[in-house]
Amino acid sequence: MRVDEFDFDLPEERIALRPAEPRDAARMLVVRDTGLTDAGVMDLPSFLSAGDLMVFNDTRVIPAQLEGTRERDGQIASVGATLHMREGPDRWKAFVRGAKKLRVGDRIRFGETGDACLAGVLDATVAEKAEGGEVTLTFDLAGPDLDAAIALAGHIPLPPYIASKRADDERDRTDYQTVYAREDGAVAAPTAGLHFTDRLFAKLDKAGVNRAFVTLHVGAGTFLPVKAKDTDDHKMHAEIGHVSDETAALINQTRARGGRIVSVGTTSLRLLESAADDDGNVRPFAGATDIFITPGYRFRAVDVLMTNFHLPRSTLMMLVSAFAGMEPMRAAYAHAIETGYRFYSYGDSSLLFRNDGDG
Repeated sequence: MRVDEFDFDLPEERIALRPAEPRDAARMLVVRDTGLTDAGVMDLPSFLSAGDLMVFNDTRVIPAQLEGTRERDGQIASVGATLHMREGPDRWKAFVRGAKKLRVGDRIRFGETGDACLAGVLDATVAEKAEGGEVTLTFDLAGPDLDAAIALAGHIPLPPYIASKRADDERDRTDYQTVYAREDGAVAAPTAGLHFTDRLFAKLDKAGVNRAFVTLHVGAGTFLPVKAKDTDDHKMHAEIGHVSDETAALINQTRARGGRIVSVGTTSLRLLESAADDDGNVRPFAGATDIFITPGYRFRAVDVLMTNFHLPRSTLMMLVSAFAGMEPMRAAYAHAIETGYRFYSYGDSSLLFRNDGDG
């Protein structure tokens, strides 16, 4: 499909720079094949049924944006790295600003002397270079020591559409994290989950809506624009995910009882669809997925999707168009823009019901 079919114009003022307060006060646009309904996130239980199962991504965002310098032959160059996939105790793949300045074997010093780690700095060696500014870094530290150093030296990697308007701050370390985050490894938040609070969970519990957790470590590739003109020519970056035996069994039991699987976020959906067989049974899963969902895809595991509003021409705009239908999503986004919904990571929510009749 042509990528420009997923384009739309968004006024700058519709981009949310901070989340709603409290989190669950965000608006929610419900999209069904019968039409659109304006609601709020706290109304979520009224659109679900007892016995439905909500699936959340419990990944935890790490401060994966690092600023450093490379020195070679007396020349110093600034380097900005966004870690996006861990490859070992001391190795990370990263998207690097200034990658053209780097050679394999170069040394990069991140952090500031005295507070980045026990040795005062966080050093790495360029192990490999790939296309698109991707670099593999081998750090001098490993395991928990490396994790601690990154936590001190790093910044929360806010999406470019926020970072271009303001710097990250201490508030983002809380705001850009779900209340149920527990598995370190993401460099971008599973933003659909940012709306959830203990108050909302209590309301869902009272309604008989169940919940389960999976882990997909969201990578910086989620922010990369689709540069190809046709979806067939776009390459997705892989992300590491895990579906436990317990969660897979709970999903399959829910479906067998006639309950619906409600994915909280596109990250949970992509992982569940990667773990599902042709009959919709979800299997335990551990490894990388680069699944790319576009209109025409046959969904196997997920019935309802809760998600924020996405960027034009993005892989996520393609995914929601596949899930709810091209025309319903065009209508939904036009309505959201016209009526003042807040967009993107810190913005409002939508609740999409799967539409198998309009792909």
